[in-house]
Amino acid sequence: MEEKRKSKRTELLSKLVFKRLDGSGVEEVNIEVADVSKTGVGFEADRALTIGAVYETYLTIWTKEVIHAFVEIVRIEKKAENKFAYGGIFIGMPEMDAARIETYQTVEDTVK
Repeated sequence: MEEKRKSKRTELLSKLVFKRLDGSGVEEVNIEVADVSKTGVGFEADRALTIGAVYETYLTIWTKEVIHAFVEIVRIEKKAENKFAYGGIFIGMPEMDAARIETYQTVEDTVK
């Protein structure tokens, strides 16, 4: 499979709360983050989300800080019954928050 990611991905054990923004009501979905980069996030959830939908997110990072961002779902893969893998891109993430993710990746690469 051809690599399409624009930024280096880092594994991150965290939870994320999603709230859909398109007026269909507030739906909170807990997910397990698989990896994160300054441009997007890969995660798994046991609920079907909609490709192209934009969700409000609260991502808890390794420093225990919470990053508030918006994610557009761009990839869905069914893993098992009631288990889905997703790829999403950050929309309008402040540069300061993107820099936090990039800084962590630099530190991780130095330690390895």
